[in-house]
Amino acid sequence: MKYLHTNTTYRHAVLLFIIIWGTWCNVTRTFAQDVNVNDQQLQADVTQEQSDTIGMPNERDSLMHELMNEIQELKLQRILMQEELEKTGLNARQDSIAQAVRKHRIDSLRKVTIGAPLIIDKDTLFTLYARKGGMLPEARVRECKKIIEALGHKLTFYADSVYTYSGDLFTDIMVNEEVVLSITDTDALWQDMARDELAEKYAKIIQDKLQNLNEEYGLRQKMSRIMQALGIILIQIIVIMLTNKLFARWKFRTILHILRRTKSIRIKGYELLDIHKQGIVLIIIYRYIRIILIFLQLFVTVPLLFSIFPETETFTYTILGYIWNPIKDIARSFVAYLPNLFKIGVIYLCFRYLIRGIRYIALEIESERLKINGFYADWASPTYYILRTLLYSLMFVMIWPLLPNSNSEIFQGVSVFIGLIVSLGSTSIIGNVMAGMVMTYMRPFRIGDFIKVGDTEGEVIEKTMLVTRIRTRKNEVITIQNSSLMGSQTSNYTVAAHNYGIIVHTKVTIGYDVPWQTVKDIMEGAAIETQGITHHPKPFMRTTSLDDFYVEYEINAYTKDAKNLSRIYSDLHQNLLRRFFEANVEIMSPHIYARRDGIDTQMPEEFKK
Repeated sequence: MKYLHTNTTYRHAVLLFIIIWGTWCNVTRTFAQDVNVNDQQLQADVTQEQSDTIGMPNERDSLMHELMNEIQELKLQRILMQEELEKTGLNARQDSIAQAVRKHRIDSLRKVTIGAPLIIDKDTLFTLYARKGGMLPEARVRECKKIIEALGHKLTFYADSVYTYSGDLFTDIMVNEEVVLSITDTDALWQDMARDELAEKYAKIIQDKLQNLNEEYGLRQKMSRIMQALGIILIQIIVIMLTNKLFARWKFRTILHILRRTKSIRIKGYELLDIHKQGIVLIIIYRYIRIILIFLQLFVTVPLLFSIFPETETFTYTILGYIWNPIKDIARSFVAYLPNLFKIGVIYLCFRYLIRGIRYIALEIESERLKINGFYADWASPTYYILRTLLYSLMFVMIWPLLPNSNSEIFQGVSVFIGLIVSLGSTSIIGNVMAGMVMTYMRPFRIGDFIKVGDTEGEVIEKTMLVTRIRTRKNEVITIQNSSLMGSQTSNYTVAAHNYGIIVHTKVTIGYDVPWQTVKDIMEGAAIETQGITHHPKPFMRTTSLDDFYVEYEINAYTKDAKNLSRIYSDLHQNLLRRFFEANVEIMSPHIYARRDGIDTQMPEEFKK
């Protein structure tokens, strides 16, 4: 279709050229015929005059000479005129051809050329398509817009100051003595109008726009807007003063009224807010409410004040955008995030009820209502905490991709950095946690057991994933890290007492003069009398050493009361002393023989015989 349109246009141009050429040839031919006719008529007249003047030789010769000169001059004029006509016709033909070519080129560019529109205050005045010398249409439009806005923002403007001035190459649109825009022949071709006609049209458009701008930015309008601005400022000052006055009047009255009806706020016996603190909180709340109200007033007034003047009208949208755009972006982000938020809620609920189910099973096992072979009751609670930690970790992994900006490099970098810090700073913590987990399933002791760790003996009162706390017989609470506890030798008296019975043992040294059967009866009798010693199995004595001055005997007795070992030992020692004294048997200490060198027997006087 484009090819057919181009051929048709070309045919029209050739046809137009043929018509112009034929017309010009007819005009030239007619003019030449008229000159030939005049020449022939002139020669006939000369011949007639020659025949009439025969017999007048002198006058005839002079007349003939003049006539010949006139004929030569007419021929010369005819030749010059013919050359001028041919030259003019050639130039005209060339101009018409060049104009036709330019017209054809412009017509072919109309569909693909966008042009540079002149837009002022969202109003499109006209569009330029052609260059002016080396100046692009966009540059011409920018320059024209700058001049029109500068003239329109002046305080005064006269409509008759806009006119056109036509030159050889351009037609200028003038305002006073300033050129607003120059119209070229190419601009006229683009609009299918004469250059001067197009300039007049654009001048009228520019004149109307200048009048509109002057009506908006003129002196009268500026004075009116200044008065409006002063009125708004005055009203805002009055409103702020009234707000402060009302808050000052109602603040203490309202606070006292509220405090009379309120009581102190307590949480499990702790007084979080008494009446005095509540009054301070209410004063702070009133102060912030007043500030927020004043801010809302300014939020309405300041944009309204800026919107009065066209020069600052854009600031209105800027100020409103500072508040509205973040709210709008947050709202859009929240709406867009709702599907992921729903997924997170479903995942959380699933894991929450799964953990509740595991907790119920753990409580049943711990209370021994549910028994599983090979799974001890004291494993239930730590196993529950381990499973809960693993499940929450899995839930976090599933939720992580659904979090906002989780795919951003900054979010990932911060996460890696935090993980690195935690891993480097929690080496000992992880070691204690792992040791606590291992000891949980090794079951070396439980809470309430009486144990011995190194030189420390006491009852286990607390057992966590990090530390274990022991209360000694002196009621000292000692905290031991699980990692240290893991590497130490631990004795569990409670487990031994429950399963086998702990052997309470002590030694005495007796002289060789006392039969061992007597010592055996005394020591076993003293053990049986001691509270906490079991009768089955019975206490028994062992002879452990035969020294130079005495025999060493050891009493062994069973007990299942591991927590009262210190009392049992004390009672056993007291009973041994009493029975040996009653039997008049001396306990050899120091290494001496009591009757040598007159030294008295080492026992109380009432037991001496």
